[in-house]
Amino acid sequence: MAGILFIISAPSGSGKSTLVSELRKQVSGVEFAVSWTTRAPRGSEEHGREYYFTSREEFQRMIDAGVFLEHAEVFGNFYGTARQSLEEARSQGYDLLLDIDVQGAAQVRAKTPEAVSIFIMPPNPRVLRTRLRNRSRAEGVVVEEEVYRRLSEASKEIENYREYGYILVNDILDRAVAQLEAIVLAERFYRNGETIAYRSRRVLEVAAACLQFNSQERLKPVLEAFGIIGTSGQQQLKFEEESDDD
Repeated sequence: MAGILFIISAPSGSGKSTLVSELRKQVSGVEFAVSWTTRAPRGSEEHGREYYFTSREEFQRMIDAGVFLEHAEVFGNFYGTARQSLEEARSQGYDLLLDIDVQGAAQVRAKTPEAVSIFIMPPNPRVLRTRLRNRSRAEGVVVEEEVYRRLSEASKEIENYREYGYILVNDILDRAVAQLEAIVLAERFYRNGETIAYRSRRVLEVAAACLQFNSQERLKPVLEAFGIIGTSGQQQLKFEEESDDD
């Protein structure tokens, strides 16, 4: 049985890694493609677990050798997914999760249009700013310029949401995990005929509600908050940047 390729993208600090980790605890047969990066490890990160860490020179050599399925430069560092990850998952019949940014996702969709794409959004700039600060504190330093740079970049990334088949708003963790699980199970059901037992109807309903074309009303306040649509969002984003309630 052929495995399914899932592309998951989100602005930095949206909780993507937590969602993927929780999903893999609850759903078997899902492999995670460990990406390569030129950035330094953060906190307790280990080589080969969160990322494969390498130098820019070695990363460029890998690009030239055609090692990567996709690669991109993000916040001054290179990230890439090796083709071997996809080949190994397919040979073993596993589903594969790619945790990649919008640049890399566009490359993968062009090469594998059958991939399932999922975009994860934070509910608003205030929540995202708090998450970014908390992550920075956990790493031992908070650089306000970096926090606001990532906030600004988040709006640009969110503008790409229409390129994704499914949209999740990560405001309540348990709900977002359940939605991500439903998407994986529903895609297995539709593509491979895999049963979902007694929960089948509810699972399919939850997944369908996350389809991009079914999510417009739920997304409207998020898009406004990040200034993507309307003017109220621009005003709120300005307020978020000027206020400091920490």
